[in-house]
Amino acid sequence: MLPSWLKKTFAVFLDIVEMYIPILAFLCIFVCFLTQIVSRYFLSPLMWPEELALICFLWAALLGALYAKRSDSMVAFSMIYDAVGPGMQRAMRLFGNILLAVALSISFKPSLDYVLFMGFRSSATIGIPLNIAYSCYLIFLVDIIIRYVVDIINDLRSFKSDKSRSEAS
Repeated sequence: MLPSWLKKTFAVFLDIVEMYIPILAFLCIFVCFLTQIVSRYFLSPLMWPEELALICFLWAALLGALYAKRSDSMVAFSMIYDAVGPGMQRAMRLFGNILLAVALSISFKPSLDYVLFMGFRSSATIGIPLNIAYSCYLIFLVDIIIRYVVDIINDLRSFKSDKSRSEAS
């Protein structure tokens, strides 16, 4: 097992990535939105707030989705899932998680190559290197793949424990 200080450090790091960075990104979007309104109606129109808002939207959406996955509050269309029994639900969840973990894992290397490739380009008006702007996707991929693998392991463990309980009775 991990030492308690390492668990706490890891939990704080996850909170920063999954909650506080998206909060700051959303705040930045809001400030950019207000800046655009003021500049458009009282000064001359500015281009940089729109570009910064788009980059912040990427960060807020992707990293915010990680928090939604952690808190199990992602939107799901579950009519069929809710209609079947617990064993079939576990099998469906296991299949879906394996499918997503494999697909996202396969996409990691091309995504990494693209983000590294975009390092030579900068955004048009504010000059942020595009590899930094797009790096949130790599953070998203690593975190979500780990979460799906953990879900797969938990479902396999619960399947095995249910099977051993049914054999014991």
